[in-house]
Amino acid sequence: MEVQIIQIDENTWRIEDGGVRFFLLTGTDKALLIDSGMNTPDAKEIARSLTDLPLELLNTHADRDHVAGNAAFPWFYMHPAEGSNYYHGPVAVGQLIPVWDGDVLDLGGRKLEVIHIPGHTPGSIALLDIDKRVLYSGDSVQDGNIFMFGVQREFHAYAVSLARLEDMMDRFDVVYPSHSTFPVEKSLIPALKEAAEKMLRGELPGRAVEIHGHDVMLRDAGAARFLTE
Repeated sequence: MEVQIIQIDENTWRIEDGGVRFFLLTGTDKALLIDSGMNTPDAKEIARSLTDLPLELLNTHADRDHVAGNAAFPWFYMHPAEGSNYYHGPVAVGQLIPVWDGDVLDLGGRKLEVIHIPGHTPGSIALLDIDKRVLYSGDSVQDGNIFMFGVQREFHAYAVSLARLEDMMDRFDVVYPSHSTFPVEKSLIPALKEAAEKMLRGELPGRAVEIHGHDVMLRDAGAARFLTE
């Protein structure tokens, strides 16, 4: 599968690997990969072809489509609540360096704030590129299929996280998601919050589908589609 590398601005790239997108950000001192893809065990080499700055890795969460290239890194940033998901997954190597809600990673003239947004997974995080006013949302804010089936997914937490992001919308102008349309407007956040609240009230009908061998319900929320038990 051909990987597409698309430059967004002078120090930001998105890498499309067919199933997911991940990002490379650079500052004056170092570079950061946000996730390492699904079909890209060579994610580190891809990043190295774009920058020679010291390179670090942060995972927005530990679903298998976000960690394909992790094995090339001795350590990575991740929220500790995601540790079980990661170390019981297909890669399960490397040292988890914890990041917490409110932490700021400084790449040198480029500061990224960690925002804990549980729901899609317990340790899902977003990153706010403070000066560029961009939110990197992982899987939680997108207009495609949002996986919400399995024991680690939790709609109550997801709705709370979306409400929190809605309260922060004056701090960013656009959202860079890991799946589906790129970019998306920040107005998607309140639309997803409303849809999640409808789901919790039992007001979002669905139809049975099969996804990766799982029988689930697809619930079309308009703003996105939820895949649920």
